[in-house]
Amino acid sequence: MALGKQAKILNRQQIDALLHHVGKRRNGLRNQVIVLLSVRAGLRAKEIAALKWSMVVGADGEVGEYIHLTNDASKGQSGRIIPINRQLRTALVELSERGRSDPTAYVVRTERSDQTSAQAVVNLFQRWYRELGLIGCSSHSGRRTFITNAARKISTVGGSLRDVQHLAGHSSLQTTQRYIEGDSEARKRVVELL
Repeated sequence: MALGKQAKILNRQQIDALLHHVGKRRNGLRNQVIVLLSVRAGLRAKEIAALKWSMVVGADGEVGEYIHLTNDASKGQSGRIIPINRQLRTALVELSERGRSDPTAYVVRTERSDQTSAQAVVNLFQRWYRELGLIGCSSHSGRRTFITNAARKISTVGGSLRDVQHLAGHSSLQTTQRYIEGDSEARKRVVELL
């Protein structure tokens, strides 16, 4: 993928604006869960559409600490275990309390169907970004944001890019590196530390 064609990453203010915007719409909580699955768990549109409650709840039926994304819900053999971010967990708990947490059910549903499609998720993101005037953003923007932010912070918790690779579900570290947005200010600061 050429650099000019990659989805733009989102900053904190844009994420907050997006969450506020989708939260005011019909199915606001569901929409916020979709956004959070992208920016806080790094899920692809296909993975968001295929996510079932059984992948996020524990044996006790409560929302757990991890998303257990299966290979059939992911791209190829990129099923993985992803820790659930606190903000995402809160939204999932609230959604499950609305009686939607049957383990065999899909997390993201529509009014007409018990599940949605990856294309419907892509279309939702496209509409939301257009309404907010965020040019160059797509359904992959949240995933790129997640991977970039994880890469920037992973060393502060004793991890490495290999850990980010596993969170992203990439078979190659090179693929993960293509997702990471560079930071010219960080490059300046690190050179001054040398």
